[in-house]
Amino acid sequence: MKSGFVSLVGRPNAGKSTLLNRLVGTKIAIVSDKPQTTRNRILGVKNSPEGQVIFVDTPGVHRPLHRLNVRMVDTAMEAMRDVDLVVLVLDVSEKTGGGDKFMAGVVRKLAAPVALVLNKVDLVSRPRLLPIIEAWSREHTFADIIPLSAGTGENVDRLEHAIWRHLPEGEPLYPVDYLTDQPERFFVSELVREQVLQHTHAELPYSTAVVVDKFDEPDEKGLMRLYCSIIVERESQKAIVVGRAGDMIKRIGTAARHELERFFGARVFLDLHVKVKTEWRNDERLLDDLLKPPTG
Repeated sequence: MKSGFVSLVGRPNAGKSTLLNRLVGTKIAIVSDKPQTTRNRILGVKNSPEGQVIFVDTPGVHRPLHRLNVRMVDTAMEAMRDVDLVVLVLDVSEKTGGGDKFMAGVVRKLAAPVALVLNKVDLVSRPRLLPIIEAWSREHTFADIIPLSAGTGENVDRLEHAIWRHLPEGEPLYPVDYLTDQPERFFVSELVREQVLQHTHAELPYSTAVVVDKFDEPDEKGLMRLYCSIIVERESQKAIVVGRAGDMIKRIGTAARHELERFFGARVFLDLHVKVKTEWRNDERLLDDLLKPPTG
């Protein structure tokens, strides 16, 4: 039996959360085409006959402009310590930039082996891929370089085989039915935020958060009642989220309710309100609530 920790790191929008969901086999991280979708460290446990892998998904490393971003980057950096393998995920469909070079410099300093994942190969032609692999092989002595597509699943099995090679022998660290350390309230806020990202304008993802005000367990009729606040920074953003005659927030609420019912396997009553809180991304108390690590 093998058991160990694997950290998924990289720039924003590289596909780390999509890869986590693919590796674990179920959706535990929200996915969007907007950068900086992941804000928290998300742990996902995969059990197999070979043993147990504990994956750690992290926020994308970027230049921080608010206290929120500083905390996100700190979380990503901390997740690279004391793990058995670091998986650096790069978006191969985008031109290599300074942020990617920065990440290469970060992983050079790590004691743990580093596997390089060149993600989104389904979006590039094969002739373009080989020079990219050769260029990155000169950047660092990676334990493995694996081109794959987290979206389609292509070559993900190669990454799984590589992960098992690098894990130490050991007994499982979590029960076999354990999936993640995040509480249910976290998934409520994330699934609602995912629908905000998918339904609103590009400017909103950075300035939007979701707080669960009240979480009622299923009643005798099997109905969960969930009350959430969508936090924005300006009245103009509130107008976007609410929409004309409330049509946008109705669409967000309906889509989020379907996702929540699928996640919890229960009927859900979802109540959404939009609140304006100027500069919430620099509000330490609110950030403590949104980004606090799971307990227990």
